[in-house]
Amino acid sequence: MRVSISSKTARLWLGAAPVLALTFVAMQPVQAQTLTVLYTFSGGADGATPLATPTLYNGNVYGTTSGGGAYANGTVYALNFKSRTETVLHSFMGAPDGADPVAGLAQDSAGNFYGVAYRGGAENFGTMFEVSPGGKFTLLYSFSNPATEGCGPAGTLVMTPSGALYGTTYFGGTSEGRGTVFEYSSATYTTLKNFAPGGALPRAGLHLQASKLYGTTAGDDNELVAGAVYEVGLAAPLYTFTGESDGGQPLGALVGDSSGNLYGTASSGGNGYFGVGNGVIFKVNIATGNETVLHTFTGTPDGAVPASALTWDAQGNLYGTTTLGGAFGFGTVFELSPSGTLTILHSFTGGSDGATPYAGVVVDNEGNVWGAASTGGAGYGTLFVISPAK
Repeated sequence: MRVSISSKTARLWLGAAPVLALTFVAMQPVQAQTLTVLYTFSGGADGATPLATPTLYNGNVYGTTSGGGAYANGTVYALNFKSRTETVLHSFMGAPDGADPVAGLAQDSAGNFYGVAYRGGAENFGTMFEVSPGGKFTLLYSFSNPATEGCGPAGTLVMTPSGALYGTTYFGGTSEGRGTVFEYSSATYTTLKNFAPGGALPRAGLHLQASKLYGTTAGDDNELVAGAVYEVGLAAPLYTFTGESDGGQPLGALVGDSSGNLYGTASSGGNGYFGVGNGVIFKVNIATGNETVLHTFTGTPDGAVPASALTWDAQGNLYGTTTLGGAFGFGTVFELSPSGTLTILHSFTGGSDGATPYAGVVVDNEGNVWGAASTGGAGYGTLFVISPAK
């Protein structure tokens, strides 16, 4: 029955690292975009290594860093994008509040933020928390039983209008530790799904569409499973990747359209055998389970290893990032038009602009593209905005 809803290790992010192909492919040249570095993390009390897509709210950029902070366990930050002044709203201590927040923040109608920490808490299995825009921190839940609850929450939470929170754990659960989907509502934690062989390791958070939850699993190299797209409540995946031309190891969450399609990125596959390749952008039809590859990454110049969710603008263009590849090998920000034309908005140099953006981007009403690079700058990442041509 369908459900209706009223360590920071390289393995976590990339699985088996794909090989970069250096084949040139024709595409739209870089437009007259301008990248501005809003903030450079020092790696100290201000934070280090932002891995999650930032959130825009009330003149500020909000997000998490997986490292740094007063206790070197990560932070929740706010950056005023006019003054470029950063405020640390919370520094994680490890116990009892959590450590390594690698996921982004969900937000309620009152402006409060909700997130998860990958480690830390009472038993070092991760936590769920709330932070107000002013910095009031509330510990909502500490994962304590990996066998029944899961552990290592790594994906951004989804909040329904009723205030229920839904998320995933990367490990744990009853099926040999392959991960879970959970609900947190009215201070009650419920495990909704335990991943089984053939669909394992949900690195990404969930996507809510038409009162149903959808997500991706990264796959399991030990079983030669390249990942899947799933609907919570269905036993079988909507689509299972082969790891070849269709892509493999999807690490980011999904987005959807009004026609019943889901869109995402796969970090490997596309132009190689299982576990090899630079990744793809894909579409899966919910009704049929059919997959369509919208773009196959070549490494240079368009990028490689996309690890985050896509985002829409008002014109129906999709935006995202690649962690590697591009003109300098340090990743890209791209735009994919409805007609299938991919435009490189920025190729990271690995210098002051940043490098290896694991995070996705967010597009505002004026077409500005906001994001975070996990390294580069002073070595600990940057926050940036790409402004459209005037």
